[in-house]
Amino acid sequence: MNIPGELKYSKEHEWVRVDGTIITLGITDYAQEELGDIVNVELPDEGDEVHREESFGAVESVKASSEFFSPVTGKVTEVNEPLLDAPETLNEDPYDEGWMIKVELSKPAELDDLMDADAYQTYIQEESK
Repeated sequence: MNIPGELKYSKEHEWVRVDGTIITLGITDYAQEELGDIVNVELPDEGDEVHREESFGAVESVKASSEFFSPVTGKVTEVNEPLLDAPETLNEDPYDEGWMIKVELSKPAELDDLMDADAYQTYIQEESK
């Protein structure tokens, strides 16, 4: 399982790449593996507001449907449009081509509540017991 060290992670299995006040958001390798083959993804529109711990989109796989929950509050500045036509990219490349949205943070302190790679690895191991 791939857990890049430079990212931050949520308990809902989203990853966050921080670049100043803009974050890039996606689902983890663990999440895509648990979901199985992803066949559909729904994302917010550019300009929409997302709020910490609230749903901002959904994914449908051959196994299940699931919502995405934002780990931060802010305004969507960019949406990975190609993902809408090729949702399988979430399975194939969750950390690069499979990013979902970019958000301008309105509460940067929320990043402090996210896990680093080691803590996320431990969280997964605890959760799967």
